[in-house]
Amino acid sequence: MIVVTGATGNVGRPLVRALVEAGEQVTAVSRRISARDVPEGTRHHPADLTEPERLAPALDGAKALFVLTSGDFMAAGGDLGPLLDVVRGSGVRRVVLLSSQGVGTGAHPSFLEDAVKASGLEWTMLRPGGFHSNALQWADMIRTRREVAAPFGDVALPTVDPVDIAEVAAVALREPGHDGEVYELTGPAPVSPRQQTAAIGDAVGEAVRFVELSRAEARERMLGFMPEPVVESTLDMLGAPPAALRRVSPDVEDVLGRPARAFADWAGRNVSAFA
Repeated sequence: MIVVTGATGNVGRPLVRALVEAGEQVTAVSRRISARDVPEGTRHHPADLTEPERLAPALDGAKALFVLTSGDFMAAGGDLGPLLDVVRGSGVRRVVLLSSQGVGTGAHPSFLEDAVKASGLEWTMLRPGGFHSNALQWADMIRTRREVAAPFGDVALPTVDPVDIAEVAAVALREPGHDGEVYELTGPAPVSPRQQTAAIGDAVGEAVRFVELSRAEARERMLGFMPEPVVESTLDMLGAPPAALRRVSPDVEDVLGRPARAFADWAGRNVSAFA
């Protein structure tokens, strides 16, 4: 049996589906979860990683755990130690952690990965870059105005499909040979906001106009929902990303035996969000 935390999110939901389709018994965990959120017959368990003792019943009989930490967990200190104590006590042998490409570049702290590495468990780290699904933040303006307003229109990064992340996680959770591996997960090619806008326009069958915001305009908008230091670091990364963040990684293809999915493929599968 395999336990998936964050089971109702962009990565967790397709991961649960991939594991079930592969014939695995799965327990899907999220703070608020019901039978409607999982494939028929899949076990589900409400729990929050900030209260790891509540996760213990879900781990009974499990061989592997997928760990996806939430913003609330990080805001509460991001200490994986108590959770990993519960995991070890349950007999789980393997942990797959959804980390971040920024850990490898030094832009993000490594304490989550450090805790897992020190746990004595078998582990695999997944370090995705930006998600294709981040474009959903544009959905309302595309639906209502057929327009995208964003900064740095021609700065391209190899964003990754959440389904590809999920399928790599499924392999690492199910199959031997991934212990101690760190996989950097990107899409097949860098894609800019202007190119993403054009791909969404192709998917909906109508032109979508791209409006480039200045850094100051973008900063003002982002301050409405992000702390100032996070806004500044995000704008720095988006405007002048280091070479490491622009690099296309072969890891998705190496693990799955097929190329990573392009942004246009994601846009076509999610066209209903923008129509």
